[in-house]
Amino acid sequence: MSTPIKTAIVGFGSVAEKMHAPLIAVCPDLELVASVERRTNRCEELYAGVTTYRSLDELLSADVADLIVITTPNEYHFPMAMQCLAAGKHVVVDKPVTIFSHEAEQLNKLADEKGLICSVFHNRRYDGDFMTVQKLMREGDLGDLVYLESHFDRFRPEVSENWREKEVPGNGITYDLGAHLIDQVVLLFGLPNWIHADIRKQRTGAVADDYFEIIMDYGSLVAKVTAGVLVNVPTPKFLLLGKKGSYQKFGLDVQEAAFKAGEKPEGSTWGVETAEKWGNLFLSEETRAYETIPGNYRILYQNVADAISKGSSLDITIPQTISVLKIIEASFKSSAEGKRISKAEGGW
Repeated sequence: MSTPIKTAIVGFGSVAEKMHAPLIAVCPDLELVASVERRTNRCEELYAGVTTYRSLDELLSADVADLIVITTPNEYHFPMAMQCLAAGKHVVVDKPVTIFSHEAEQLNKLADEKGLICSVFHNRRYDGDFMTVQKLMREGDLGDLVYLESHFDRFRPEVSENWREKEVPGNGITYDLGAHLIDQVVLLFGLPNWIHADIRKQRTGAVADDYFEIIMDYGSLVAKVTAGVLVNVPTPKFLLLGKKGSYQKFGLDVQEAAFKAGEKPEGSTWGVETAEKWGNLFLSEETRAYETIPGNYRILYQNVADAISKGSSLDITIPQTISVLKIIEASFKSSAEGKRISKAEGGW
């Protein structure tokens, strides 16, 4: 039996505490040994055997971990990931991996040169609803798809003190939720022929974008991803239209709520959605509920561990996320200029 990979978390905010640390803790091939926190010792209070460091420099000098997980605000992702790779450490970076695509290209180059694993926490690849959409596409019950719509809507009418809503690099909902939704569409259909985006600040006093709609063209199929924070009515998480039928699903994956409630990501019931929350399949001869595949964010860290210790194929690679970043960059350009951006112009 191999020794668990010693793992450290840099930036122990709410996402690290509620999601990253529990996922690392339940992965048998990872051992959480350290955290970088500026003022608190929260991680070591929660997990035995964890040592707190006050800076990334201090952590790397101590040389106590082989895998570094970066969960800091977006503007620090690139310099910190580069520093960790230069020090010979494997890295997982919370999404988006960097703010700019050219930075991600530098990370990929350095990781390749050093023979290190560098992955991104695109956990929503393992949402139950998204995995269900993948299953539907494999089974072909809907026939050839012509339209996909993906929402991530919330009702948060007041601007918060969260760094994502302040005047800092990489702020806003497009880099946050847009990164997830675009990544899912590219995983399903590949790179679009062109995109057209509308990105706005809708709330009074907002300095960061809090609404987007991005249309992605695939010839015979079009995908629309959208998110807003002034949506106080149910909207479908997924809507798929095909030549033989449709699929509609409401409600978010259950894992995030479970994490926020303090549940540990363990056991066979983790990520399981109750039947009343399943989506519906609308076919010409029948309408029926379609069971949601259990979501499972645990897959992500197990895959990273397997890639490091066993040489397994990495599920979430930097080149994939470079394409997502280029589409995000093109989306801001499209919104500012009011025009389509083609694959050739966007360079994805």
